[in-house]
Amino acid sequence: MAEDNKDQKTEEPSSKRITDTEEKGNFAHSKEINSAFILLAALSGFMMTGDQSTRNVLEAWHTMISEASYIQLDTEELFKVAVNTMKAFIKIVGPFLLMIMFAGVASNIVQIGGLRFSGHPLIPKFSKLSPMKGFGRIFSKNSVMELFKSLFKVGIISVASYFTIKSHWTEIPPMMGLGVGGILSFMGQVALEIIFEVLVIMIFLALLDFSFQKFTYKENLRMTKQEVKEERKDTDGNPQIKQRIRTAQMEMSRKRMMSSVPEADVIVTNPTHISVAIKYDVLNHAAPIVVAKGAGDVAMKIREIAREHDIPIVEDKPLARVLNKTVEIGQQIPDELFKAVAEILAYVYKLKNPFQAR
Repeated sequence: MAEDNKDQKTEEPSSKRITDTEEKGNFAHSKEINSAFILLAALSGFMMTGDQSTRNVLEAWHTMISEASYIQLDTEELFKVAVNTMKAFIKIVGPFLLMIMFAGVASNIVQIGGLRFSGHPLIPKFSKLSPMKGFGRIFSKNSVMELFKSLFKVGIISVASYFTIKSHWTEIPPMMGLGVGGILSFMGQVALEIIFEVLVIMIFLALLDFSFQKFTYKENLRMTKQEVKEERKDTDGNPQIKQRIRTAQMEMSRKRMMSSVPEADVIVTNPTHISVAIKYDVLNHAAPIVVAKGAGDVAMKIREIAREHDIPIVEDKPLARVLNKTVEIGQQIPDELFKAVAEILAYVYKLKNPFQAR
């Protein structure tokens, strides 16, 4: 079933699916990139602070040995020795640890494209307490792959270390006559060579692994056609619900429009299927406005309301069509139609006030 479901995932992951996954703290991530950055930091640290660290080690040893005969075995003296030892250790190792820490952070920033925080991985999942699922994760395909990669890295480091030390094998016997400083210097140079060789190989492996992780990440996020439809439905809204909302909005708009019909001065009609209600408020508007319009049943309803409120109904087919097509509800009559509408309004006023017209 899992293979069938995988075969059905033919669609590229949507931006929403990628965003939701990243918000849960899941990114395309390669441990080899982290290893390469840490090795680079270690190599840089050795090159920049190796000599100073060697001097710090020698100084710490000299201090400890020279003061050994004066140390009293009581609590105060032992505490002082422990503090001094810790200070010397931090002075020697501190720069390397800081560089490695920053390298680890930088490697993650490079891979995920910036600083991103998610609390989702911190949420406790009781399913992880299941022994069966735990064994499943231990012996999963990813775990086996990681095991082989780790063994491969150990093999590379071992081979690089062996050949590097072998190339310096003849230099080891003469070191019997050197002091501690000379021995440490030799060991540091050999370590630098090993780290550099391993780093070159690790960078190559890291790039390959990161490309593979990106590919696997995208493949795991691929979607079936049904998932695409469901996501689109969730994003855009259920079409049936949207249609009901649209219908309700249109009905409310129609009711508001119909409530304005009794305020109209005249209804211009195309007797077959169009009605346009016009109102002219001289105090508030420079030109007549359309307060309601419609075709079919809406047109019939406008005429029905007009008759109930004794609003004149005037037939003018061309004008009714143009008004219905070009003028929206609440808009003023355009200049090119003003004369035709004015004539109708004048006729209506004449009908309402026959004595004043004489």
